Formats: sequence, structure tokens, C-alpha cells
Amino acid sequence: MKMIAHNPKDDIYAATPDYVHAMEVRSPDRFLFVSGTMGLDENGATGADLESQLRLIWSNLNRILAEARMTTDNIVRLTSYLRHASYVEANQNARLSALGGRLVPTTAIVVETLRDDWLVEIEIIAAA
Repeated sequence: MKMIAHNPKDDIYAATPDYVHAMEVRSPDRFLFVSGTMGLDENGATGADLESQLRLIWSNLNRILAEARMTTDNIVRLTSYLRHASYVEANQNARLSALGGRLVPTTAIVVETLRDDWLVEIEIIAAA
């Protein structure tokens, strides 16, 4: 499988340093579509704050990926649902750290439909 980032330089706004406009995936054998994943521990308890929820989310995503014999290197698309717009930077930093600085197409959406104690939810698509 080969992944190729596409960031056109002309006639379109520039991509910011933390994402790419598009990711081409050539010759994947399989895809993994992961539901929105929450910052919950193994007992279903919510992390106490944004940082702990982000750590739990990425731990949970790593566990799900491992079950499918994948890692964060296989992530080709990511969507974050944030309870509040002020969470954008912390979410971005957690994503960049979890992906080792690797850029993928990403979208962050502020929503009010999460439970009050759920501060962020992340869904991914991975390919191998």
C-alpha cells in the first residue's frame, strides 16, 4: 500500500502545517472504519478533563487498530467532534503527537450533542 499526500499549490487555499488537503491510498488490501471513540476507560468511566480524555481516546484507538493488526501509521482520515471550540488546540496537539507528526486529512467539528461529560470524540478511517 502506498499513501500519497496531495496539497495543490495553485488556485486553492494553502493547507495549514497540521493537515493535508487529500490522501491518495494506492493498492490497499483492507480498510478499517472506526466509530466515534470516546475518552472512556475500560470500565466506561469518563476521563476527568480534556487532557485525560484525549489520552484515553488515543489509547482506545491504538487498541482498536492493534485488533485489526494496524497502527496509527495506517490512519488515512480523521474527524474530531469537540464539545467546545476552545478544545481545538489541545485536540490538534494530541493528534499530531499520536500520529508522530504524520499529516492526514482531518476535520474538527464543534457539536452540542455529546453528553456533558464527553468533551471530544474521534473517528478514523485506516487502510492497510
